[in-house]
Amino acid sequence: MSHGFEIEGAVKAPEIPETGILGGINRVMTGLHTAIMFLSSGALLGAALILCSSVFLRYFLKIPTDWQDEMSVFLLVGATFMCAGYVQSQRGHIGIEALGGLLPPLANRLRLLFCDLVSLLFCAFFSWKSILLFHEAWVDGQTTSSSWAPPLAIPYGFMTAGMILLSLQILLQLVAGIVRKEH
Repeated sequence: MSHGFEIEGAVKAPEIPETGILGGINRVMTGLHTAIMFLSSGALLGAALILCSSVFLRYFLKIPTDWQDEMSVFLLVGATFMCAGYVQSQRGHIGIEALGGLLPPLANRLRLLFCDLVSLLFCAFFSWKSILLFHEAWVDGQTTSSSWAPPLAIPYGFMTAGMILLSLQILLQLVAGIVRKEH
């Protein structure tokens, strides 16, 4: 992903082929990411409206609120984690491009593959721990400590699904980088 400049001679992250198995998986992931982006946009808008109404109710009408803050946090957690795979598909996560122009093409390609591998390992571990956290919250019926007390399985479920999608996206990009044919 470019951030306003391209380093001359730098090896770019591999594109996912449009045909074959990888292309089919990429089309499914793209459709899923697109649907999630629309839902997450609605979640962000909903969180903003809920927080604005909470401020109005508390400070102008002096009506106490107990669910708005948690609902907003749940919506924001869902939007953040669920959109991580889309951001990765665009290579939009923070990256350092300074080495791209300094390394020879083969070394830069290996650097990109190594970064994807390490990212995949971290995200897969995070996914696994999220699954355990979600399962524990679901089985034990854990809730928040507020008077509203919504189930903690909701944000943990969003976190789990988002990290699994992020891991799958990184895996797809890693495989594309490995099977990439040099031009």
